Amino acid sequence: MNLSIGLIVTTLLFVALCATVPGKLKGYVALLAVLINAGISSVVAIAVLQGEVVEKLYYGGRVFGEIPIRMDALSAWFILLMNFTMITGILYGIRYMKAYQEQKANLSLHFSSFIVIHVAMLGIYVVQNGLAFLCVWELMAIASFLLIIFEHRNIEIVKAGINYLIQSHIGIVFLMLGFIIVYSHTGSFDFNAIGSYSKSASAPAALLLFACFFITFAIKAGFVPFHTWLPYAHPASPSHVSGIMSGVIIKLGIFGILRMLILIDGNYLVLGYLILILSAVTGVYGVMLAIIQHNVKKLLAYHSIENIGIIGMGIGLGCIGKATDNSYLALAGFAGALLHTLNHSLFKSLLFYCAGTVYQATHTMEIERLGGLIKKMPQTAILFLIAALAICGLPPFNGFISEFLLYSGLFSGIQSGQLSSAIIFILSIFGLVLIGGLAMLCFTKAFGIIFLGSERHPYEHPIKEAELSKLFPKYMVVLVILLIGLVPQLFMRLLTRPLQLFVNTADPFSGLDDFTGVMQQVSFAAWALVALVLLVLGIRKLITRKSIKDFGPTWGCGYIAPTPKLQYTANSFVRSYRKLVHPMLIMNKKENELKGVFPNAVHSHTHPYDKVEALFIDLPLKLLKGFMSKFRFLQNGNMQLYILYGVVFIFIAIMIPLTMDLVHYMVKLFQHI
Repeated sequence: MNLSIGLIVTTLLFVALCATVPGKLKGYVALLAVLINAGISSVVAIAVLQGEVVEKLYYGGRVFGEIPIRMDALSAWFILLMNFTMITGILYGIRYMKAYQEQKANLSLHFSSFIVIHVAMLGIYVVQNGLAFLCVWELMAIASFLLIIFEHRNIEIVKAGINYLIQSHIGIVFLMLGFIIVYSHTGSFDFNAIGSYSKSASAPAALLLFACFFITFAIKAGFVPFHTWLPYAHPASPSHVSGIMSGVIIKLGIFGILRMLILIDGNYLVLGYLILILSAVTGVYGVMLAIIQHNVKKLLAYHSIENIGIIGMGIGLGCIGKATDNSYLALAGFAGALLHTLNHSLFKSLLFYCAGTVYQATHTMEIERLGGLIKKMPQTAILFLIAALAICGLPPFNGFISEFLLYSGLFSGIQSGQLSSAIIFILSIFGLVLIGGLAMLCFTKAFGIIFLGSERHPYEHPIKEAELSKLFPKYMVVLVILLIGLVPQLFMRLLTRPLQLFVNTADPFSGLDDFTGVMQQVSFAAWALVALVLLVLGIRKLITRKSIKDFGPTWGCGYIAPTPKLQYTANSFVRSYRKLVHPMLIMNKKENELKGVFPNAVHSHTHPYDKVEALFIDLPLKLLKGFMSKFRFLQNGNMQLYILYGVVFIFIAIMIPLTMDLVHYMVKLFQHI
């Protein structure tokens, strides 16, 4: 029995076992399945990154034909980062789902879907037959849908799941179209046929083929304007599902784009500029919308869009560098994109895990109702803060390393390019700076309002820190975040073989050794600053340990009855920013009117809305609904008319073939004459 068949059989056994064991054991069955699949695939992936080649050919019958299973360095890199996030996700998910132990049927489906999606993603990374790839992609989409709608009794969650499923299948249509184009010209569904066709096809045909695949993968990744499913699916999912969805599932789109760039022999300069511009818009737009969100998970969802934009900027830079023979630009771009893919999977999954812990402790995701949690959940607060600093690209954490690579590539592009190219690179630098600055504003708001100050609304029950089993997977993620920031060259060396797929050089990092040393020195300097601050605090505590401390209420600016309402709200914290960008966003505001000499309490509520969704989804649907409403008279409840419709339909169905035969006869008659 070969490895692939063995993996499928093992998965089916674990799914069956997950459905039969008691509710408390279902999560542990899923954990065992994930550990086995992750262990086997990781061993193979590490061997591939060390230079081994893994390729098998299986016969899939008359329909599929030969199914090649290939794991190259790109697949190996994505498999390793996926496995780590899936392991931390299931470890956290077991404890998170403890609150739903009474829903045994839902838990069976949930953990079974978790096992299936892990195997489906492994298949996406290694299967290189068009039809088989469509099957595993569809399996991944359905399993994701089932994970999203766990709390299906909530109609809003079901709507979010259906929205995700519909847009996923729109992507599948374009994916299918791409494979059909290749098969119609080559007669093969093998991925190698994509490269063969692109080399023989004209430039517009190759660009059209890439566009078909790019739309599919852009929808999955969440590029603007294909992102509208993402801000609904992330908040609707259980927090561990949100973590893996943002950490690894949307990265399938990044993997697909990179795979097509390897296979399709197109105009890399044009593709690079298009991807760079689209990605810069995606990053800026995502963080602009993230700032005005008041739901923690929706805020994090828009930051996923922002970071997809950062990764896409790296891909665009790599393509431009490859087209212009600028090896440093190509290396910095592709290395930054691949490393930021890993970094984002770490700090974003950690942020969602922390958000889930806050939710289960307070039973709300509304930032406006939180506050003061650092006193009651100190470990969760510190973990959230580390992830927030990392996602803002600040040293000495991992996000700084990958973003610094992109900055380095952009500056090198300015020096070596033409004026038009230099302008685009300068604007991209401005976009990346803007993304970083706005991200710091957003997470200052999020951390400050959630964890600092005092509680804005009384909690219904005592708040306490999560148990160790919930904190352990978070500490696993933090450890890797700190390691990447401390010894970046260790992880960058793992990218040697993936980068060789894009840049023809034996040692891609030979030209980046000085740069890697600079990054490490910056990280060490940041750690030295942290150590100095801790030392000063320690000395202060030592000196003042015997002094008498006098505690009193915080000065209330003349108010003799302090109230939590004196604090900043999430809305007021970003009021200046909101007024500045108001023309570019949609802000629906509801508030009571002040009436009378002694008015009642006034309540103001703002609801941000995505302008892209309003223009590209809501408006077309509204126009379609208006057009279809013109035919509403046909459905009038009159049974006689319904019977007449049936008779007319049957008559038309009979007349169409008769008419075609008549036309065919007349054509032959005229030809004879």
